[in-house]
Amino acid sequence: MPPVIILGVFLAYSILLFIIAGVTGRKSNNATYFTGNRNSPWYVVAYGMIGASLSGVTFISIPGEVGNSAFSYMVLVLGYLLGYAFIAGVLLPVYYGRNLTSIYTYLRQRFGNRTYKTGASFFILSRSIGSSFRVFLVVNVLQIFVFDAWNLPFILNVGIFMSLILLYTFRGGIKTIVWTDTLQTTFMLAAVVVSSIMISRELGLSFTGMIREIESSQYSKMFFTEINEKRHFLKQFVSGAFIAIVMTGLDQDMMQKNL
Repeated sequence: MPPVIILGVFLAYSILLFIIAGVTGRKSNNATYFTGNRNSPWYVVAYGMIGASLSGVTFISIPGEVGNSAFSYMVLVLGYLLGYAFIAGVLLPVYYGRNLTSIYTYLRQRFGNRTYKTGASFFILSRSIGSSFRVFLVVNVLQIFVFDAWNLPFILNVGIFMSLILLYTFRGGIKTIVWTDTLQTTFMLAAVVVSSIMISRELGLSFTGMIREIESSQYSKMFFTEINEKRHFLKQFVSGAFIAIVMTGLDQDMMQKNL
């Protein structure tokens, strides 16, 4: 794909994000910025959380994980459902019932200011590290497919990308994030469909032919029953439940949209 098309898609998506930020950020105050006045449609929040819990890292790395551990990753995903049920039935009533602005406010109410600051500090640290890796991946993709083709330096790429992030942060709030997460989910699912179609065409396979190839592949195995196997389905399922609770239910970024 020509670099100009990739850059055009990136810029069009960025402009769309800023338009959404401008529309949703009108007449906003502190309450709107942090909680969206608690009137975001639940189905929009739920749909948007699909994309919010994923990233370009997921899109690129999961096919590689299938190469390493076959389809056992899907059992991990099924475990997420149990974790999300715990979040909906236990954690959300606690957060919402106390009318919290931040989930870490609960730590202050329950355990004191020191625990509150410790929890918030660990969130900031972990989020900074995780987001840095995600930004690094995206910037590298842009560098390889766009900027290198025009002999533009990496530092220029990083500067443009970080400037867009800062502008979006100052303009947007939680109400903006709810709708941009919805947009992100839609585009990510569309990317999966388009990628699957393009791959099947390159391989000369129809949709049913591609399904048959997957079924006959050694990588399609989902359930491993050997007790000493690290991919044992019970280990994967339980791990998925705890991952969902920790990375979603106890994560400020993910849960803020539900408050």
